[in-house]
Amino acid sequence: MDNRSEVRAFLTSRRAKITPGQAGLPVAGRRRVPGLRRSEVAALAGMSVEYYAKLERGHLAGVSAGVLDALARALHLDDAERAHLLRLAHEADGSNAILRRRRPKQPTARPTLQWMLDAIATAPAIIGNHRSDLLAANHLGRALYSDLYAGPTRSPNFARFTFLDSAARRFFPDWDLAADMTVANLRTAAGQDPHDKGLHDLVGELSTRSDDFRRRWAAHNVRTHGTGVKHFRHHVVGDLTLTYESMDLRAEPGLSMTIYTAEPGSPSEDALRLLASWSATQEHPERPQDTGHPRMGRP
Repeated sequence: MDNRSEVRAFLTSRRAKITPGQAGLPVAGRRRVPGLRRSEVAALAGMSVEYYAKLERGHLAGVSAGVLDALARALHLDDAERAHLLRLAHEADGSNAILRRRRPKQPTARPTLQWMLDAIATAPAIIGNHRSDLLAANHLGRALYSDLYAGPTRSPNFARFTFLDSAARRFFPDWDLAADMTVANLRTAAGQDPHDKGLHDLVGELSTRSDDFRRRWAAHNVRTHGTGVKHFRHHVVGDLTLTYESMDLRAEPGLSMTIYTAEPGSPSEDALRLLASWSATQEHPERPQDTGHPRMGRP
């Protein structure tokens, strides 16, 4: 992904999201552009219009932390957007090449990580990467995402499932929110490692096959996937409202573990217990009942 194009599109999209009223500026007359004008962003950031225009054209190499901070304040960037801007600046001056660890991207999780997941007995737990691949899960995680494992795609991937599998529209009751979050996660990952060929290929595939994805990708929204609440409609146990916590795995850069829990005493906690029972029947089906016929070799 071209850094200057990414910077230009990101800053332009952020400027378009801020209204003069939100920025504390008077609104007078008809405005020809959505959001703020370049001159208004420059004034809010304490820089010349010419200098801001240069930044918005993608020239972030060598820009100081103070300028980036002023720009973030002027554009009302949240924490995820600030981090994304900083990564784009690092990429522009080449320092990201030092920060990136050149190691092969593993398509599977280490066996010890699977052992750790399997030790979590009462909550769905999964391990994924920044490309939205579902690499490993415990028994409840596989049960929760059984639609994902059963999908037509070649390997479990949240982005492909969300945009290419019709089951996703039922599984995510608020599909639009789930789609927005999925694309924002991928856009954040693209900023962290813009040279990841696997991510490039995934974005290209989804852009070609899904208008919904392509429109969201063009919005340049980013987010931090750390904690929150997700809603599911499971084909066996019905509606689930689960909180989640995601943790980066220090020994495996790019991988994170996510654990889902339900509020104690809630219908979702009961649904999780039902999910565990259903999962047990799927993994350990009952043996056929004795038909009464004598076994081979039995007297």
